Amino acid sequence: MNDGGTVTEISLLKRREIVDALRRGTVPHHGLETFAVGLDRFVAILDEELADVATGGAGFKAIRGDYGTGKTFFARWLEHRARERGYATALVQISETDTPLYRFETLYRRALESLQTREWATGAFRCLIDRWFFDLEEEAAPGIADDDLEGIARAVGELLERRLASISATQPLFAAALRAIHRARLAGDQTIAEGLLAWLMGQPNVGADIKRTAGIKGDLDHRGASGFFRGLLAVLHQTGRSGLLLVLDEVETIQRVRADSREKSLNALRQLVDDLDSRVYPGLYVVVTGTPQFFDGPQGIRRLPPLEQRLHTDFSGPERFDTGRGTQVRLGAFDDTKLLEVGRRVRALYPARHPERIAARVTDDTLQRLARGITGQLGGKTGVAPRVFLRKLVLDLLDKVDAHPDYDPAQHFNLVVSAGELTAEERAAAGIAAPSVDDIHLELP
Repeated sequence: MNDGGTVTEISLLKRREIVDALRRGTVPHHGLETFAVGLDRFVAILDEELADVATGGAGFKAIRGDYGTGKTFFARWLEHRARERGYATALVQISETDTPLYRFETLYRRALESLQTREWATGAFRCLIDRWFFDLEEEAAPGIADDDLEGIARAVGELLERRLASISATQPLFAAALRAIHRARLAGDQTIAEGLLAWLMGQPNVGADIKRTAGIKGDLDHRGASGFFRGLLAVLHQTGRSGLLLVLDEVETIQRVRADSREKSLNALRQLVDDLDSRVYPGLYVVVTGTPQFFDGPQGIRRLPPLEQRLHTDFSGPERFDTGRGTQVRLGAFDDTKLLEVGRRVRALYPARHPERIAARVTDDTLQRLARGITGQLGGKTGVAPRVFLRKLVLDLLDKVDAHPDYDPAQHFNLVVSAGELTAEERAAAGIAAPSVDDIHLELP
């Protein structure tokens, strides 16, 4: 099928998760590699860059594309490739209210909340810390009796300090918190251990009495978060990870915030790019996604010339000659061929109870007619169509054919799209100013 394997190699549970997400009109969290289309040209270059970062380097890539080109899809596809190559990954949605780009401590907290590895899709940070402590105990205390808790704590604490020496020099609280967590675990005090772990993850409102056990005060701030990111990278490296792929999704939202917040966000992005170039974060690969307007418009990176210079990539030539090696990578809009190919792959993935009916009635011709019907009513903009196309394919074709032996799309299917189920971009393409209670009836050609 592609680098995700054939359909028969994909578990039934994974196929159901993928189809359920498409049924809701959302991007699946897992399994994107199974129906990624048009990304082959980036594979070799991105794999090469991931390999370079895994040797102690750092990387940055900006993914640009209009709505419907699949920026979030691309980011999650890249997360999958990174995890398959031993990386931990985290995807953070940039939002002025919840996750402003200029608050590094919030980025750190959100990154740890969404952290994944190939082994752990949830709770990855806790699992990594457990693994790290186990490895330290195995190395530091082979000759110490199991009931000598003080001896184990001392030996592990000394090894911990050596392992995090470079981090402790600039941010000693990271090592202090880890040492106190290990000591609390040995003593069986899970309340303190969990409270300190939450603080280490950047969570606010951890009790002062808990923090006092580690000699720490207050919540994590911007400067502390920088050191904690380096501490995280050290722990990842020492538990056998290649590094961390951090996706900052929808950075274009900073164009719509107050001027002071926008300036702070742009400067924060410029500082991050410079820190990556200076290897402040060895093993970190940062990916940001945004619209062309963010990269080229007056309210985006052009407001900060040093940032514009760092991210500049020449896209004056045809897209087919892009190399993918620039700081920016552009994603082109979906065309009819790609849309049909995605439809075929989702049809193959569909966990059908009656695959023979699917094969007989949801034919390529049926897929083409569905694609033409949706695209035609969205102003002919194929790039805006994939989400609605896949949702209707699952809900109104595959689900119904599989459930009803007498359902034949050629006779019974009438494409109806409600304005309320469209996004703002899709409504704009369809010429609808705002959601309404009226349905738009779209007849298949």
